Amino acid sequence: MKTLKYISAFLILVVLASCEGVLEVEPRSSISDQQTIVDKGSAETAIRAVYEASRGYYGTSFQSIAYLSGDNVQWTGSQSQVQEFINHKVNPENSTIGGVWNGIYSAVNRANHIIAKVPALTDPLLTGALKNQITGEAYFIRALAYFDLARTWGGAPIITKPTFAATDNRGIAKSTQAQVYAQVLADLDLAEPLLPLSTDRYRATRKTVWALKSRFYLYQKDWAKAEEFADKVIADVANYELLAPYNSFFFPESKRGTKESVFEFYYSSNETNGHRGQWQPQSNGGTRQWAPNDAFVALVNNPAIGGTRSTLVAKDNQNRWFGNLYYRSPATDPTYVIRIAELYLIRAEARAQQGGAKLAAARADLDAVRNRSALEATPALTQADILLAIENERRFEFAFEAHRWFDLVRTGRAAAVLNVTDPNRLLMPIPIDQIQADKALVQNPGY
Repeated sequence: MKTLKYISAFLILVVLASCEGVLEVEPRSSISDQQTIVDKGSAETAIRAVYEASRGYYGTSFQSIAYLSGDNVQWTGSQSQVQEFINHKVNPENSTIGGVWNGIYSAVNRANHIIAKVPALTDPLLTGALKNQITGEAYFIRALAYFDLARTWGGAPIITKPTFAATDNRGIAKSTQAQVYAQVLADLDLAEPLLPLSTDRYRATRKTVWALKSRFYLYQKDWAKAEEFADKVIADVANYELLAPYNSFFFPESKRGTKESVFEFYYSSNETNGHRGQWQPQSNGGTRQWAPNDAFVALVNNPAIGGTRSTLVAKDNQNRWFGNLYYRSPATDPTYVIRIAELYLIRAEARAQQGGAKLAAARADLDAVRNRSALEATPALTQADILLAIENERRFEFAFEAHRWFDLVRTGRAAAVLNVTDPNRLLMPIPIDQIQADKALVQNPGY
């Protein structure tokens, strides 16, 4: 075993589990890597493995970076590495960032194998439409992975070819954050025409690409484009809808893949979502090592602020508050990657940023999200007040999802809200084992 920056997947067809942080360099079967994607069946198995890798890093670790670094959650356990996110003093040795980095590059590499191999397959059972769909899905997942790399670490190595050996990608320097974001857009542009214009909440379609493009353009401050692509998804009222009350998209237990969801990762009793155990109290079989902090509890339980989103929290038998978004037993709770509420709030922010006549439309989008949570129309009227209202709405709407920290960083509000005054701390450190494994990889400033 050797520590490696980029994890090789598909060493054999039947081995689909990610090996985080390491690569088996010894032969594991008589089937070479070049032979693993050879027909319709192996191509379909390969794309399932791409989703599996993404589901892996989204299951607990990546999302925890986003909300532990925000202002809604406290850590009740004893592991100092988790407190590092809350204190905004994350060390390069932190195992969470190491696991996320490895998980993202595992997804990238699995996608690279498909992109390199599937278009050239000649299996008559693999129709042109299916070949395009599988390839398009791989481009979409690679785009999502690089988007997450860019917003978490800034610059990162861009790898677009499959990894076959432990030394394949040694010596590749970091690209800039702008270059990584450019790769995201390039992959989304390639995915869009390949994917069907259908609705699927668990696999990428053209609509899923539109949704991620809307988020991408929001981060780039291209307000017109962010609005345009949000429009495309919101306009599909037959398939996407703000469900009322707020908890309709995750309660009762049988609710999955509702009209609220644009894209989510599915988990099963055999492949569970680790979130549940961290959030639920001991009386429910969890550890409650993550819990809503006192400030958030007070705000979300205020009917004028939280509305029906107060269902995100509950009390255990010791009168302690806990987060209740992930509650199923066994832990089959989905990971909500993109919800239609996000598209409404993206469009609201994009319209507000454009100002003028669009302020009224921005308020209408904001109120659509508020109304479904039993809240009155926003009192905000000026551009500045509307933007602040949208920021606050996102805080509660996505309280335990992967948004809060990234929202405050992208808007330049982390210093005012979280007192993060060192700009170097707006990006995570590159994991120390990656720095040690490859001298071409330079640590982010300030670490």
